Amino acid sequence: MAAQRFGRIIKLKPEAYEEYKRLHANVWDEVLTANYESNIRNFNIYHWNGYLFAYMEYIGDDFEADMKKKSKNPRVKEWQKITSDLQQPVDEDSDHWWYPMEEFFHTD
Repeated sequence: MAAQRFGRIIKLKPEAYEEYKRLHANVWDEVLTANYESNIRNFNIYHWNGYLFAYMEYIGDDFEADMKKKSKNPRVKEWQKITSDLQQPVDEDSDHWWYPMEEFFHTD
């Protein structure tokens, strides 16, 4: 089965750039392990002009179950609380925090 690719976007609060960059220079080992155990690979976050773009690949067979399991991890919860305080949604009227993006093109 080929990896599923996900692209997502969110705004970074203007005053949060340096802190967000500092946090991601040393992501907690427990968070990295939880991502790996949840079948997430090739996870990247890019910044441009106040926006964060995240890209990841999922190699498992039950994305919802893997994300639910990961969300119960206490260290992941702590990490997400810290980082989400530095973010704001792209669309205030959406149910999405990190807004999903449509993939138009991919090549290996």
